[in-house]
Amino acid sequence: MSESPRASGSRSEPPPPLDPLVDTHAHLDDPRLRPHLGEILGRARRAGVVQVVAIATTAADSADVVAIAAEQPGVFAAVGFQPNNVVDAVEGDWERIVELASAPRVVALGETGLDRHWDRAPFDLQQAWFQRHLDLARERDLPVVIHCRECEADVAAQLAAMGSPVRGVLHSFTGDRKQAEAFLDLGLHISFAGMLTFANKKLDALREAAAAVPLDRLLVETDSPYLAPHPLRGLGNEPAHVVWTARKLAELRGMDESELACAVTANARALFRLPEADLISPSPCDRS
Repeated sequence: MSESPRASGSRSEPPPPLDPLVDTHAHLDDPRLRPHLGEILGRARRAGVVQVVAIATTAADSADVVAIAAEQPGVFAAVGFQPNNVVDAVEGDWERIVELASAPRVVALGETGLDRHWDRAPFDLQQAWFQRHLDLARERDLPVVIHCRECEADVAAQLAAMGSPVRGVLHSFTGDRKQAEAFLDLGLHISFAGMLTFANKKLDALREAAAAVPLDRLLVETDSPYLAPHPLRGLGNEPAHVVWTARKLAELRGMDESELACAVTANARALFRLPEADLISPSPCDRS
């Protein structure tokens, strides 16, 4: 068996483990990860990652992440349509999402949301699909995983129109402290990914926000296979690398790393209702 692509193939070695952590956003069905999932989850467990939420972006992906969650201890699924992909939806796709939302080990709807960065899907179509997810989430008492790119005010307005706090997470947050506070006021958790570790000065506002979010509303994620953190930037990403983001988050907040890990893990388990005893198993396929 060939070894999966991994960032530790660079000159940078993974950090010491930080246990426990939950990677709240990983695209495990991606072809860069799926064929090597045993190895990848084994490395994650060795790094201290005990659970992962596998995120879908289409109806087909949703079926895939449900299947992965059924096969893998410690892995759970979120089903839904990413806003840039709604333009490709065909008849029956939404009904498939509704059906899969009741599948075992589905803990959230998403990723859903809005995106003004890419001009791929008409914005009114994105809003209509976002509303579908929000309504279904409320009906099924599930949290929503929200994608937001260059449209914070639009997302906030649509959430405010729900009339009561929305249970969910603004994933891979990239905004500033004021924007974070607006989403917190609407009921959301805020999740930070690898960009928190990038050296760019323009991300200082993001780091300021990360330091200010209340401890009980913080989450961490990889967004694997995207957004590999420093010092692995530009290489492949996988759930084990959430450790880098968690350590940076602890540094920014002046906290003990273990205390931060315990807090964000408790938050993830509360939001997604993850069973504490259902953990990733070390894999015999894992290679150092």
